[in-house]
Amino acid sequence: MKRRTSPVAVAVAVTAALLLTACGGGDGNSRSSEKIAAADSGSNKASSSPSASDAVAGIDRPAMPFPSDFDMVFDIAKPSDAKEAAALGDAENFVRAINYGIVRQDPEDAAYKFYSTVGSTAQSYAKTQIKQYLDGGWTVTGVQRYSRGKVDLAADGKRASVSFCDDDSKFYGKEVKSKKILKTSPSDKDYYYFEVVMAASMEAKGLWTAENVKVQTKAIQCKG
Repeated sequence: MKRRTSPVAVAVAVTAALLLTACGGGDGNSRSSEKIAAADSGSNKASSSPSASDAVAGIDRPAMPFPSDFDMVFDIAKPSDAKEAAALGDAENFVRAINYGIVRQDPEDAAYKFYSTVGSTAQSYAKTQIKQYLDGGWTVTGVQRYSRGKVDLAADGKRASVSFCDDDSKFYGKEVKSKKILKTSPSDKDYYYFEVVMAASMEAKGLWTAENVKVQTKAIQCKG
């Protein structure tokens, strides 16, 4: 059992470039109601511990501890621009929160809601992913490796498109009751390419939340 990308979420999500163009003049997101300069990543390694964005002072972030048999490795360098670094860090936190919801077996878990805009496509996507694992009786095990990060910051500095690769070749589902690991043979299905549109919070300075997410399956450009 690998990630089951929701066809609805992917179909609804527009491309990051189009959404940034359409929303570039917006006022950012509110958690209560809730071209572009690119910054390519390098190879500084970060583990599944809280990301670089957690260094922003004054934000009470949810803890997301994982069991010892699961890890998320982010081999993505922090951009020098503070806004780009924060958007990237919270995009990482958004995908981390999805797995945390799966581990907790809770489609209403607070972590993914904290890192996504209320009522957004990204929030619906996260809930769907968690629910599919819950309905199947699965949790996660193994290692996910994220790399090749890139941040495109909108001209107004209030939105950013964050993209990265995900290597799931050593990531598996695990039956909650039996603890059986559902191993699969290596294939192109192990690779995903994420594009996440992030918005700067109006209420918590330094916090960014996911608005839209588009996931490409069989992303062979992410191999190697």
